[in-house]
Amino acid sequence: MAFSPRHLATVALLAAAAFLTPVQGVRAQWGDSYDAPRDPYYAPRRRAVREDRRYAPPQEAPRQFYWPWEDRPQQQVQPNREVAPRTYSRPARPRPPSVGSSGQEAPVARKRTPSPAPSVAKPLPPAPAKTAPTVQVAVFGDSLASYLSKGLDDVFRDNADVAVIDRSRGDSGIVRKDVVDWAKAADDYLNANPKTAYGLFMVGVNDRQAIREGGESFEPLSDKWREIYAARVDAVAKVFTDHKVPLIWVSVPPVRFELLTKDLATINDIARERIQRAGQTYVDIWPGFVDDRNRYTATGPDLDGQRATLRTADGIHFTNPGARKVAHFADLELKRMMGANGTLPVEPPAVAAVPSGAPLESGPSLDDSSTIDRKITAMLPSLPEPPGIPSLPVKPASGPVVPLGRAEVSPGGTLISSRPREGDALGTVERTMQRGAAPLPQPGRADDFKWPPG
Repeated sequence: MAFSPRHLATVALLAAAAFLTPVQGVRAQWGDSYDAPRDPYYAPRRRAVREDRRYAPPQEAPRQFYWPWEDRPQQQVQPNREVAPRTYSRPARPRPPSVGSSGQEAPVARKRTPSPAPSVAKPLPPAPAKTAPTVQVAVFGDSLASYLSKGLDDVFRDNADVAVIDRSRGDSGIVRKDVVDWAKAADDYLNANPKTAYGLFMVGVNDRQAIREGGESFEPLSDKWREIYAARVDAVAKVFTDHKVPLIWVSVPPVRFELLTKDLATINDIARERIQRAGQTYVDIWPGFVDDRNRYTATGPDLDGQRATLRTADGIHFTNPGARKVAHFADLELKRMMGANGTLPVEPPAVAAVPSGAPLESGPSLDDSSTIDRKITAMLPSLPEPPGIPSLPVKPASGPVVPLGRAEVSPGGTLISSRPREGDALGTVERTMQRGAAPLPQPGRADDFKWPPG
């Protein structure tokens, strides 16, 4: 059947009308709105709609060029608005209920407890006034000697008979006579204070510099420098020897700087040799301020055995425990001298209190030591006499003569009594060295595999 063009146009118009006409029975698609159910407790959920700028339409950029016949848009000027200053107000606290005649309980006022005062170390009690000390100890030297004086002052703090006098000067030394000439200064002080019983000297930390002598300057630790330095130490020791005042020369400890420590060790060696040659006392404090490798350490055990900081932050001077430790080294020699010279005050022995009315026991006095020894000997039990010591055999002055020029044979471990036979009688050399055969096994040796007789 053939279709005419008229029929085809009619069919096309019907299809277009059917396509453009909406259908009422189409179901709701995703994203379409729908009516909420009729529920009295239903509340539609609100979703926060956030604008997605990725899909926002592009904004038209402002034009930069206009034709002469076009009107330019006028810019809108916004009036200046005054900005109120920002203020901060403390939030109000909820007030307690007011107290009235309604019988309500009145709020209890909270009391603030005062904070405890910070703990402060209690200072040491003041030292007793030493009006007329019988023993005067003068300390000379540089800045380290001042710490030695403080430590000794703590040692004899409760002893009113011993006074420690600090005669140190921090920037001084043996090298610089223009600062302090210690030989002359010590002589002037001992002349003005004849009651000085002992002298202590600690100097050397400022002496690593050139010495000027006779208009010439000598480099530190050179041969001429050491000679001049030793002569100046002798001059100081001679002053105390002439005044018959015992001198204790305290060495310089190691410091934090390695090169300076090596030079101070050399200075200590020079001072030790000259002081001991002069018959005075030299005290070495170096071992008390180094570690197990003989290196500088800022910490270490104090006099109580507790680990403490002994040196200050500069690596040269001492803290209070360090000064007390330095004084301990010198204090041992000082007390030994005081005891030998009879100037150290000796406390009387404690005597037990006797009640009033009680009879006193009669016995030997403490001075009668022979009576006490006899009584102690009588109380000891009688011991038997020790047995006699057995006599030892007399060892000969020399043994048999053995020639050492040639190899000798001693079969069985006994000394030879005659010359050995010449040649290889047993054939050991010929069998072992020429034929390569193993030597014959000996009874009891590791190569003896003979089965023991059963």
